[in-house]
Amino acid sequence: MYLLAVILAGISLAIWMVLTFFRGAFWQLRQFDDDTAPSVPLERWPRIVAVLPARNEAETIVRTVESLVAQDYRGEFHIVVVDDHSQDETGALARRAADDRSASDRVTVIQAALLQPGWTGKLWALQQGIGQAVPPPDYFWFTDADITHAPDTLRRLVARAENQKLDLVSLMVLLQAKTIPERLLIPAFLYFFLKLYPPRWIADRKARTAGAAGGCILLRHSALEGIGGISAIRNEVIDDCSLAIAVKRSGGAIRMGLTRRSVGLRAYDSFAEIRDLIARTAFTQLRYSGLLLFGTVLGMLLTYIVPVVLVFDTVPFVWRMSFLAWALMTVTYLPTVRYYRLSPLWAALLPLAAAFYSYATCLSAVRYWLGRGGQWKGRAQAPVKP
Repeated sequence: MYLLAVILAGISLAIWMVLTFFRGAFWQLRQFDDDTAPSVPLERWPRIVAVLPARNEAETIVRTVESLVAQDYRGEFHIVVVDDHSQDETGALARRAADDRSASDRVTVIQAALLQPGWTGKLWALQQGIGQAVPPPDYFWFTDADITHAPDTLRRLVARAENQKLDLVSLMVLLQAKTIPERLLIPAFLYFFLKLYPPRWIADRKARTAGAAGGCILLRHSALEGIGGISAIRNEVIDDCSLAIAVKRSGGAIRMGLTRRSVGLRAYDSFAEIRDLIARTAFTQLRYSGLLLFGTVLGMLLTYIVPVVLVFDTVPFVWRMSFLAWALMTVTYLPTVRYYRLSPLWAALLPLAAAFYSYATCLSAVRYWLGRGGQWKGRAQAPVKP
């Protein structure tokens, strides 16, 4: 048992040494915080079309449309809201929001055609909105129906894309972290995402890593054409990262940053709601592989749980290594906790959040095996297990 404890503690510490110092400094949020970057004006502001897929978003659609209409963008800007067969008043509320802001000439609300086989719902809705843009714009802005943006969001996105010659720019918006479940799990969601897709590696044109945050993506039209249109990823559940991968593989330059000035409106009042958020795409991320699921759960145990368990070991060599691993874990998580303006005490609870994410990932696999994978707005979008 002594030898096993030494091995496990050593592995955990080695993992945290690598994550802390050799994983693209993913935890140092200031380096890719777009709110602190200056916005350089342009001589010519390109034409933009925002595409907003919306399904049963009556609770948030008005505030989202209002924030888009209020953009202080200096170029031509049009908004297409795609009502994806909502069972509430999403479409009508979007039209009313445009009318109330005297922006009916800049906002088009359409009904999506029936979902075609081989497409996920969101990508099919995006395809409908893209088809409305005639002639095609210089850029498409893909954003979700439960996000509000600061008035300068689009201007800053476009300025960055033009000045840095980027084909895809995305922003991870600020999600709600008010309830106990949110405070425990939402900052961890950001931390885990950045660990998987370090923004420094995403921006490196020589690195293979590619990722994006689907709630706010600015995509150059020529880059969309270069990958064969949105239909090139039509069956992808993790559509944002799949889009980024396709653009980067085609030779495009991409970047992902953070912003607190664009805010997610959706609240998660229970652990079950966040569990379902994770379970929707977790097993897809693992390419529906049972072997990868086993490896992931084992890796989560070694990384997040073993240090906490072995820190209470009576052997000094073991508990000291475990304490150092837990300390590195806490120190690297602390910037994310501060980003959400929470008490630093939450940083010590990352192992508990990791255990919850492991459980939700296993649930994601079970749902896939039962034919209910990739749940989104009442649709099971993951491919059916053969």
